[in-house]
Amino acid sequence: MNILKNLDFIKAIKDLLPQLLGRALFIVLAATLLGFALGLLIGFILALARISKNKVLNRIVILFQELIRGTPLLVQLVYIYYVVPLLITIAGQLLGFEGYKCNFTPLTAGTLGLGINYGTYIAEVIRAAILSIDGGQKEAALALGLTPSQAMLRIVVPQALKNSVPIFGNYLVMMVKDTSLMSYITAAEFLTTAKAYTSQTFLTIESYSILACVYLVICIPLGILAKYIERKCNTGKR
Repeated sequence: MNILKNLDFIKAIKDLLPQLLGRALFIVLAATLLGFALGLLIGFILALARISKNKVLNRIVILFQELIRGTPLLVQLVYIYYVVPLLITIAGQLLGFEGYKCNFTPLTAGTLGLGINYGTYIAEVIRAAILSIDGGQKEAALALGLTPSQAMLRIVVPQALKNSVPIFGNYLVMMVKDTSLMSYITAAEFLTTAKAYTSQTFLTIESYSILACVYLVICIPLGILAKYIERKCNTGKR
């Protein structure tokens, strides 16, 4: 009962909410949008490599995807933030750049980690969407004088990307939630901010309840929007 008497949601809302909706929100949105854009780019490149007739390239991409999907996102974020800069620093010094030192900001490392991780999954979505397009459309484009590359980029890929939009929406929501893992690389996102406030005030229940509500306020509308877009896309196919 003493715990209930000591609850102070009003104080937590006044103190913590402005922090969450300030720099922390900026970090989350920046990491999500930049990471998702990077994921789309990586996914598109990997998808084209997977459907290419170059067996060596195909196997390299498969190996890369298995390495990424076979390790936790948290481990990848930590590796990119702490290890990759050291490897780049060593490489730079070996190349003769004395005193060179590479450092990643938490936002940079988080963006790279999220983009690379999600890119491997997005690649499979795009690849499946490309393979689902009727081959007759590509043949018709070739008959009209387009090169195979032009037929792919102008006819097949636009349709494949449109068909993939609903799944992209779900990935975007997942990425917002996965930004919480950036707290392990000292990014000042939602979880880090809430933990810091809790350590100062000991308002544990209040802090993490507010944190959960903030995530819900962001993710539920995004989820509804993703379902709306999915219905629109499905209606367009009829």
